[in-house]
Amino acid sequence: MKTYSAKPSEVEKKWFVVDAEGVILGRLASQIALRLRGKHKPTFTPHIDCGDNIIVINADKVRLTGKKREDSIFYWHTNHPGGIKQRSKGQILDGKHPERVVEKAVERMLPKGPMGRQQLKNLRVYAGAEHEHEAQKPEVLDIASMNPKNKRA
Repeated sequence: MKTYSAKPSEVEKKWFVVDAEGVILGRLASQIALRLRGKHKPTFTPHIDCGDNIIVINADKVRLTGKKREDSIFYWHTNHPGGIKQRSKGQILDGKHPERVVEKAVERMLPKGPMGRQQLKNLRVYAGAEHEHEAQKPEVLDIASMNPKNKRA
């Protein structure tokens, strides 16, 4: 018996739209990363991009449990002496680009390297309810209803 290995021409990519309103960030990101990699498909091949295209709407209304809104901090350095900067997830969600919290959560769950960067390009995140991909006829993927813990009151 031979192991099946998908070729790039055999991969069928679908489009899904995910509503992030009220869904817990980590649970949302793990499901998105799983679908971006294609691990939910029986034809999954690790060295081929066989994942789907994901559109996330309402990223500014994603939920964080506990004190992560204040305590979870992103750090970066400006490459100047004393140039360490920081911003909490709450500040980013309330700021100009709230979709970056979801993008970073998914990015950190994907493999590092050329394959992970290629798969991350299949993710589109929007802060509001509108997106510009109606021509692709995306299917609705309801992550909130998959598990009662995904959306808590």
